[in-house]
Amino acid sequence: MGETDGLEKHVVSTMTTTLDQAITDHLDRLCKPPGSLGDLESLARALCLTQQTLMPVTSPRRTVIFAADHGVTCEGVSAWSSEVTALVVEVMQKRRTASGVFAIQLQCEYEVVDIGLRRNVEPANEATCLLQEARRFGTDNLRIGAAMSESDFDHAWGVGQTRANAAVEVGCRLVIGGEMGIGNTTSASCLVSWLSGVTVEEAVGHGAGLDDAGLARKRTVVRDAIERVKCLGDVSAKQVGYELGGLEIVALAGFYARAAELRLTIVLDGFIATAAALLANAICPDTSRQMIAGHRSTEPGHMAALSSLGLAPVLNLNFRLGEATGALAALPLIDLAAAMMNGMATLSELAPE
Repeated sequence: MGETDGLEKHVVSTMTTTLDQAITDHLDRLCKPPGSLGDLESLARALCLTQQTLMPVTSPRRTVIFAADHGVTCEGVSAWSSEVTALVVEVMQKRRTASGVFAIQLQCEYEVVDIGLRRNVEPANEATCLLQEARRFGTDNLRIGAAMSESDFDHAWGVGQTRANAAVEVGCRLVIGGEMGIGNTTSASCLVSWLSGVTVEEAVGHGAGLDDAGLARKRTVVRDAIERVKCLGDVSAKQVGYELGGLEIVALAGFYARAAELRLTIVLDGFIATAAALLANAICPDTSRQMIAGHRSTEPGHMAALSSLGLAPVLNLNFRLGEATGALAALPLIDLAAAMMNGMATLSELAPE
């Protein structure tokens, strides 16, 4: 790290410390007993810190879903076949899946990006929110070889960055990233185990309905993939990404990294999104400073992954869907935190004139 980098980090740290005290002072001056709004006050603090202001905003906001297929599904690691990915995307582009319905209700812009589906999905109509950015169609089997090439990684990462830029161009201050890809909990488990240091047993869960026999098979696949990469010697975080990642996970990581660079508030979704966040933070340190964890997934490795990022979830609703649903579910509370900071009277205003 050069002297300039060190100075910038010192300035940012000093500003954050000063703002943190200012947030405390403001919260304590509001028309309520200090600390009486509990965790909502902690959420308000996190929101203010991501935007470096005492008056945060949560609109306009946008959810971006990245979709791709996974070659590792040939190993029987999912209860669903790869064909389901495209079928879900067909419905998703009409905003009829859970995340689309949630986004409409919460007045959140919504788009779906095909970054690597095996089957082309035709736009449903002129109102579709589907963007087609795929250069390759699914990954290879990560158990026996690299999931993608370095060039494929760069393309997916770049698409994610472009979507973050697009959100800023229309004035968004808060973004949510989501994913869709049958088999992607296997890739995410590999990344979480590697990047957060948890064991395979801690990282691998049942995913979307896998039975116990399938779980054992999935753990074997993840273990084999990790051992394969270990045999490559000293590998960078980027190489871990293209050896073990999915195209949608890499695009999501690029989205997070660029959104953080642009000082957007990032609301993090579940296990797979958190794997992408770990990857983004490993490649671009301090990306996690811009993040708020929307919820806790039922996947066993999720809390360890969040802990590695220094994040605590807003909600625990026993979600295991992904697709940005948990992050969207947290939005109403984030809106309330912003409203509290911007609109509540202070105790000084109670004094008679």
